[in-house]
Amino acid sequence: MVKDGSRYYDNNEFFINYMEKRLSKDNPNDTIEKPIFLEMIGICSKHHVLDLGCGNGDFGKDLLRSGCKSYTGIEGSENMYLSTLKHLNEFNNLKFTHSTIENWQPPKEQYDLVVSRLVLHYIENIDDVFEKVYQSLKKGGRFIFSIEHPVITSTLQKSGQRTNWIVDHYFSPGFREQQWLGTTVYKYHRTIEDYFTSLQKAGFSIKLLRESKPKRENFEHPETYNRRLRIPLFLFLSSTKE
Repeated sequence: MVKDGSRYYDNNEFFINYMEKRLSKDNPNDTIEKPIFLEMIGICSKHHVLDLGCGNGDFGKDLLRSGCKSYTGIEGSENMYLSTLKHLNEFNNLKFTHSTIENWQPPKEQYDLVVSRLVLHYIENIDDVFEKVYQSLKKGGRFIFSIEHPVITSTLQKSGQRTNWIVDHYFSPGFREQQWLGTTVYKYHRTIEDYFTSLQKAGFSIKLLRESKPKRENFEHPETYNRRLRIPLFLFLSSTKE
């Protein structure tokens, strides 16, 4: 059973389906997740940024254009990693490393900001990841991440548009199975409290929590916006190394 989240994207059919899905209008990543994430980052000029699970590197280009000093992306999927290489010639301060987050070895106090977008719900040992992030940050550095909201991961449902929402076995952590884009995917469920406690255990001070309330101006279709008001799709946490 494959539980390494990056490996799903090395299934060529899954990878193609995923990239097509990201291009669809009113997709939740671009209408909800990305706008909130950028709000939480705010001004990052002169920051050295690390992105855990950087995907195809497009977010790195966005941050560099907004003024960050350097961007390093860690990506475990070979398909995703290869798609980043086309960006290498555009910026001198953009670097990608092909490694899973679990195998990534952090430098000490090198980054001002560590980000991770919709990746950490694939990882079982989150304590280890948070400890490595803490080690890699400078004092005063920030760690901001988004995940699928625990009300979603508690009971994953089959792919397709949902018409009802089920929360069950919420306080039982562990991998959950989902049929998504023609592949069986495993995501690790933990509660909001679990994430909060793990951050504190690593030494972080939690500064902000968001639950993905949508904004009408980000949607083309009103029916999609109204449906997104029913339940939080994503959870965001921002913390600091004091």
